[in-house]
Amino acid sequence: MLKQARRIVIKVGSSLVTNQGKGLDHSALACWAAQIAILKQMGKEIILVSSGAIAEGMQRLNWENRPTALYELQAAAAVGQMGLAQAYASSFSEYGLQTAQVLLTHEDLSNRKRYLNARSTLTTLLKLNIIPIINENDTVAIDEIRFGDNDTLAALVTNLTEADVLVILTDQAGLFTSDPRKHQDAKLLSEVNAGDPALEKMAGGAGSGISRGGMQSKVIAAKRAARSGANTLIASGHEDNVLVRLSQDEAIGTRLLARIPVLAARKQWLADYLQVRGYVTLDKGAVKALAADGKSLLSIGVISVEGEFERGEAVSCLDEEGREIARGLINYSAVETQKILRQASSEIETILGYVDEPELIHRNNLVLL
Repeated sequence: MLKQARRIVIKVGSSLVTNQGKGLDHSALACWAAQIAILKQMGKEIILVSSGAIAEGMQRLNWENRPTALYELQAAAAVGQMGLAQAYASSFSEYGLQTAQVLLTHEDLSNRKRYLNARSTLTTLLKLNIIPIINENDTVAIDEIRFGDNDTLAALVTNLTEADVLVILTDQAGLFTSDPRKHQDAKLLSEVNAGDPALEKMAGGAGSGISRGGMQSKVIAAKRAARSGANTLIASGHEDNVLVRLSQDEAIGTRLLARIPVLAARKQWLADYLQVRGYVTLDKGAVKALAADGKSLLSIGVISVEGEFERGEAVSCLDEEGREIARGLINYSAVETQKILRQASSEIETILGYVDEPELIHRNNLVLL
């Protein structure tokens, strides 16, 4: 898997770059730099998604416990980013490699123009033989514009850069049939299909107190990465020389294979980069029209509306059981949609006094999930 890959996104969690949350583990960073340097010698392009800024900031500020107030987290991130960027630059310079810091928020990728700019910047850095070190921009991110965890960020960067493989390094040996910390009979899964619905149930909840992403977020990340055709490897970062051994295709951790249909770039953007502003529930006929017939969503097929959204924002389409079946850019605001639901398209002008589009969501602006 890694042996044939040319472009690889590697995500290292907080527990692998910090001293149990008390500042950066500089020897660990030096170890990652040494392994990545070997991968670079093999002709591979590497993008590193690294946690650790808040943990480093906490140490520099002499805070023992992770704060809960958003402004304190943002302050810790601002302080910590300085140390994180400096530490990586120093570690990679030992091997004659240059790094670049790239801080992103969800808002950067949900705007189509900024999304394309981010892609161009990362592609240029790789062409210049520079290793981008990516993290969420915690200093400015608020709940509405944050990725939530670096597993999600790593998957979206994998899509953005059309990487071949996503490697998620964690403090667990891989994906198990149940939580190995609670169940002694839990078995390690060596190979599964990314996007298998059973995996999310199997993966459980959140991770350690230092990191926000648990195994479930890694399974969802693998599903997202698969949408651009990328396979995912989840392995323990505590394994000796793990990246070098993975590059020789040694069987370590869990391989999540991309077997789901690959989405075109714009459809990926619709599915994963836009933040959902509301929900529309569809009747059985509308679900069939979207899922089986590939048609646009019409107002007559909508049963209910939730949320506050404007024309052009992303909404989620649910079936009557509450399952998300599609996502798309809606042509009418929440208030307008509420007025025209269960009505034929020919009635929209009569009800609203105008008609922007006959469809609620055009099929070109809709992606099935």
